[in-house]
Amino acid sequence: MSDTSAMVILIAAVFTNNILLSNFLGMCSFIACSGQVETALGLGTAVTFVMTLTAMINYAIYHFVLAPLQLGHLQFIVFIAVIAAFVQLVEMIVERFSPKLYFALGIFLPLITVNCAILGASIFVIIREYTFVQTVGFGFGAGLGWLVAIVLIAGLQQKMRYSDVPKPFVGVPVAMIITCVMAMAFMGFAGMVTIQ
Repeated sequence: MSDTSAMVILIAAVFTNNILLSNFLGMCSFIACSGQVETALGLGTAVTFVMTLTAMINYAIYHFVLAPLQLGHLQFIVFIAVIAAFVQLVEMIVERFSPKLYFALGIFLPLITVNCAILGASIFVIIREYTFVQTVGFGFGAGLGWLVAIVLIAGLQQKMRYSDVPKPFVGVPVAMIITCVMAMAFMGFAGMVTIQ
């Protein structure tokens, strides 16, 4: 068990061990919804909310139900069911309070359920043997890191619409190049703090 504080884990999850830029988890919705800053901010907020709460609940379910009953092999199924339930909750809330964002996100809002970054965060918490407080820090930090990455790339893509990008690189290719450069830039924070 790590004795690293939850705040250090949170900072590391945002910058040095960004779940998207260092593990490349959650790339499909990241690339698809990074065209507009407003859409990216909405999706990133939803992912942060779902990731934080599901990491906490999956931690509790694993440590208080699955592990004591020796049912650890069911963790993937249970984790995905919890994630799916929270995504439904988020989808209903977004549809009710922000119809514009709901239609902008389209199919990608319910697809948060299969966003591998969210499942990855719950699995990392178990593998790294975090405490509950560390889990909260990591879940929120990983979601916040995903949000920062998608908003940054959305802003850069909006600026690049006025640039002279060669035709073969328009769209996904330039998004992938920007993502790689951002990943290298975030690696510059590696001397600050890292988590295992």
